[in-house]
Amino acid sequence: MRSVPEAMHTASVSPGSTDILLLGNVTRDLDKPGDFSTYRLGGTVTFAAAVAARLGRRPTIITYAQTDTDFSVLPPQTELILHPSPTSTCFANIYTPQGRIQYCYTPAPTIVAADVPEAMRCPSIALLGPIADEIAPEVAAIFAPETVVAAVPQGWMRRWDADGRVHSKRWESAEAILPHLDALVVSLEDFDADWSRLAPVFHFVPMVVVTEYKAGSSVFQKQPNGAVLETKIPPRPATEVDPTGAGDTFTTAFLIYLQETGDAVQAARFANITASMAVEHLGATGVPTREQVLAYMDEHPFHPRSYAQSKF
Repeated sequence: MRSVPEAMHTASVSPGSTDILLLGNVTRDLDKPGDFSTYRLGGTVTFAAAVAARLGRRPTIITYAQTDTDFSVLPPQTELILHPSPTSTCFANIYTPQGRIQYCYTPAPTIVAADVPEAMRCPSIALLGPIADEIAPEVAAIFAPETVVAAVPQGWMRRWDADGRVHSKRWESAEAILPHLDALVVSLEDFDADWSRLAPVFHFVPMVVVTEYKAGSSVFQKQPNGAVLETKIPPRPATEVDPTGAGDTFTTAFLIYLQETGDAVQAARFANITASMAVEHLGATGVPTREQVLAYMDEHPFHPRSYAQSKF
């Protein structure tokens, strides 16, 4: 298990060094299942880059995709390490009253340790953001001790049938990845709101943050004596326009503020506000500035209370 550094707000990033490293394949998000003629660039790394840039940080993406992929939506300060692939991972979503139906087509290759240049293995933050089980477990172990390493596991928990329809599956590589993480960020949907499934995670990772949609989020932190403290973070009320990428927005904002301050609870508060402001607009256009988020935090003081968790 990695121990969380006492002071994550390390010295400012030197010119030319890697600041925020985002690993995972970009996606072509199709307008209709099976129709590859039009798409929007998606995937965890795409949304994370937009948030990082908006908050004044420098994102670097490592991905596999076709060389003719339209990357123009990425912020201009994004460094893109593109490993050419004959295919790009494509997703299509159908929203119904019973929930989302998702399809995955033509998944791009797996990202392995050799795909990450040696010079990029000591970033301030490394976020593993798979979308179709495409990050090898070995990648989690390559980063320097001072790097804040985190993951969103949703992509490791997906499988798809012959028609491309996505189904959930067990995260088989969890025990190989979790010991190398400083934090794991999950949604209630990721574990079907069965809190007991989180208990084994704390054998390996010291911090888990759970996003709970309109109910805010919860931060769970393992203590030196083995106890796990829970802190509930209230939501910021929002008028939702486009929830796409809300979880990735939360995760990126959380990691940035955590790395800068070392305060996981206030980082989750910062992330709640960032994500809630972002969903009030289409796509990544509504990601707020750092100043907007901090102003809201100042105007709405939050006095957290932590207690021994009782969910699992």
